[in-house]
Amino acid sequence: MTRPAAQGRLDSRPGAGPAGPPLPAGVTRLDLGGDAEALVRLPEGTGPRPLLVFCHGAGGDAVQSLAAVGDVAAARGVAVLATSSVATTWDLIAGGLGRDVAVLDAALDAVAGRLPVSRLALGGFSDGASYALSLGLANGDLFEALLAFSPGFAAPPGRTGRPRVWIAHGTADRVLPVERCGRRVSHALSAAGYDVTYDEFAGGHVVTPDLVTAALGTWLGN
Repeated sequence: MTRPAAQGRLDSRPGAGPAGPPLPAGVTRLDLGGDAEALVRLPEGTGPRPLLVFCHGAGGDAVQSLAAVGDVAAARGVAVLATSSVATTWDLIAGGLGRDVAVLDAALDAVAGRLPVSRLALGGFSDGASYALSLGLANGDLFEALLAFSPGFAAPPGRTGRPRVWIAHGTADRVLPVERCGRRVSHALSAAGYDVTYDEFAGGHVVTPDLVTAALGTWLGN
C-alpha cells in the first residue's frame, strides 16, 4: 500500500535485480514528469553497486549534490542519486513533508528499475543533512546508513529500523554552530541507541573530498 508522502515513508525498494534497460555510466537525468529534477551518476562497471542518495543544502540543487560527492563516490564504485527540492529548501523545513518525499520516492523507483543496487545510504549537507537524518530515521528499513555533513537538527516523523549514522561538523561553522547542531544531534542520537560516528573537524560550513572519503569509509568499510 502506498503511504502518504506527508508521513515521510518511502515505498521504493531498490534491489539487485532490476527489470528495465540498464543505466549508462555517467550522469543521467531521470524523467519524472513535470518540473521534478533528479540526476543519477553511475561509475563505470557492471553488477550491483552501492547507491548514495544525497540531498543538497538550502538554495542548492541536484547538480550541486553531484559536484559535492560524485567524484569521490565514483572512485569507490558508488552510484549517486540526487534530487532538487521543490522550494529553496526541503519540504520538512519549508512547511511539512510532502512533495519532496514524493519526488525522491519516484526517483528511487526509476533507478530501481534500471540499476542493480547492493547497498543504500542517505546523505546530505546542511539543510540536506537535517533532511537526510529526519527522513532516514523514518526509513531505517530502507537505508542502512545516514551520512550527515553539518546538520542542524533531526526531526523524524517516526522511527523505523536502526540505520548507522555518520555526522561531521566543523568547529568554525558560523552557519550552523557546532555546539548546538553537530554535537547536540550526535549526542541525542547516541543516547537514543543509534550507532553514531561523530567526526568533528577544524573548518567551516563545507563538504570536502576528505570528509566524503571518511563518510563512505564509515559506511562501506575502509
